[in-house]
Amino acid sequence: MTKKAHPPPTPDKGTPTAPPPPPAWRHWLWLIALALFIVLYVMLPTTKSEAPVTLSYSQFMQKVSADQVKSVTLAATGEASGTLKNGKQYTTVVPAQAGQDFLSELQSSGAEVTAETAAPSLGADALSWLILLLPFVILGYLWWRLSKGAAGQMQGALGVGRSKAKIFDEERPRTTFADVAGYEGAKLEIREVVDFLRRPERYSRAGAIAPRGILMVGPPGTGKTLLARAVAGEADVPFFSVTGSSFVEMFVGVGAARVRDLFQEARKRAPAIIFVDEIDAIGQRRAGTGSVVANDEREQTLNQLLAEMDGFDPASGIVVLAATNRPEVLDPALLRPGRFDRQVTIPLPTLAERRSILAVHCRGKRLEAGVDLDVVARGTPGFSGADLANLVNEAAIIAARAEREVLVPPDFDQARDRIILGRREGSNVLLPEEKHAVAVHEAGHALVAAYSPKADPVAKVTILPAGQALGVTEQLPLVERHLYGEDYLYDMLAVRLGGRAAELIVLGQGSTGAANDLAGATDLATKMVREFGLSRELGPVGYPSGGSVFLGGGGPGFSSRPFAEETQAAVDREVSRLLRGAETRAVDLLTEHKDVLDKVVDLLLAEETIDGEQVYALTGQEVPTSGEAMTLAPGRASAASTPTAES
Repeated sequence: MTKKAHPPPTPDKGTPTAPPPPPAWRHWLWLIALALFIVLYVMLPTTKSEAPVTLSYSQFMQKVSADQVKSVTLAATGEASGTLKNGKQYTTVVPAQAGQDFLSELQSSGAEVTAETAAPSLGADALSWLILLLPFVILGYLWWRLSKGAAGQMQGALGVGRSKAKIFDEERPRTTFADVAGYEGAKLEIREVVDFLRRPERYSRAGAIAPRGILMVGPPGTGKTLLARAVAGEADVPFFSVTGSSFVEMFVGVGAARVRDLFQEARKRAPAIIFVDEIDAIGQRRAGTGSVVANDEREQTLNQLLAEMDGFDPASGIVVLAATNRPEVLDPALLRPGRFDRQVTIPLPTLAERRSILAVHCRGKRLEAGVDLDVVARGTPGFSGADLANLVNEAAIIAARAEREVLVPPDFDQARDRIILGRREGSNVLLPEEKHAVAVHEAGHALVAAYSPKADPVAKVTILPAGQALGVTEQLPLVERHLYGEDYLYDMLAVRLGGRAAELIVLGQGSTGAANDLAGATDLATKMVREFGLSRELGPVGYPSGGSVFLGGGGPGFSSRPFAEETQAAVDREVSRLLRGAETRAVDLLTEHKDVLDKVVDLLLAEETIDGEQVYALTGQEVPTSGEAMTLAPGRASAASTPTAES
């Protein structure tokens, strides 16, 4: 049941002004319609015809004898019609027995005799009246639109200034907080705001004031919009949903008009919640003094939004929820308390949260008893909620492709490889010498990871091409930490260069297969020197790279280098030192265990795909089952670069 809401009284709010009257010229529309009706009535001949007089055959013959018939029209059906000399129309029926005597008498009377002339049909009459009434219909519609749009001066060009917000009042989405797995802290804050609107007296007794807005920030696919839909499903107040891009169009001033209209509609239904998705479309930082590029329309829309959220006439009883994955571009005036009082970060899910999210998306799907969602969650570090939903869907597609209705563990493994690497190719795409080189390369990755105490355990090694990777060595963390230790980073560098080291030992030369490994290792070493302060020569300094906070570090970086050329040369030397040291360590490690390297290569050539247990069995080590000795960070810091090492 929907509440009948009334806006709370505010002492500083004046009496609302009445809408402007409709335009006076609209009263002339009825006179124009009447004039058009008269003109059309005169011009259309079918509207002026009189109803004909029906005569019997005897009456008709009497009038013929009395020379009162002016014209006769004979139809093939025996019907006759025409005009009398007094101007009246008539109709009659001529019997078939009349014969030649009837025609002779008509000719002798001097009447004009014709045959088979069609009279106006019922359709022609209806069309004529439709044309007559058409002006009233068109002008009446214009009258109605003018009357409806007069309160807002027609809201621009026939309603272009109206807000495009979707209102959930009586009918709300079925999504609830129970459908949002994990993020208990974020749900608690948002649920508290909903409770504030539903039971304000509970907080007013303590002197608490409802927050004006909550800004949800986080990477794409983490469920910000899903949380908003859950609010709409849980709230017992009207819910307005709108996207930031729907405010600005080609007309100047439309964005500000739509913001005003949105908050006016929300005030009518207060208490209410407004959700603005992708608010960075209108909330970007305004251009400063001397700026070359500016967007007056977007800035005008942002100014109106700022005024509505906390201006001279505050919108009481209204809470604004907003979502964005680009918080660094938002205007500072939009982020201050009084507008968005709370900022809720929605990060990538942790291991436990991934397990819960997988359980939600596996509802309605039949899983084999051997499917362990904990193992699937451990194998998907850095996956967002949308990625996990896609993973489950890909696994279901793989099962359907195999004519099965039950999902098995290999379905999830193939789905993960399909998402991370791409479509799996057959081994016959490689030449025999290429296949041997890929086996050597991946065996090097696997053995360096197995012999490095701080590295992630090896989960699977394959030489089957997938996407752009000719082979893959997968490493899955046992636990999820929030810090990378220096020892872990050095091991990570050695693992990345393990494939090239194996090529140098077995093949006596490097190959292009290590290009991706070298790029990743160089990027990691550069961050260790320039950002993490792990260089003895540079010391504890940090020069972070550019790019969006949640959209990856692919931005242009600094427009001007914040350090001297000498510092850059020192960075280059330190990066080179780290990479050469990691390569030397990998070469020494693999040279020491050359016999094990050959065994892993032979096993890969025979089976093409082996799991981590087989690798550890060849090394004579136990499979790691506890991550207490490891210093790990979640995949969100490196976009899951640690679980795999590609050829």
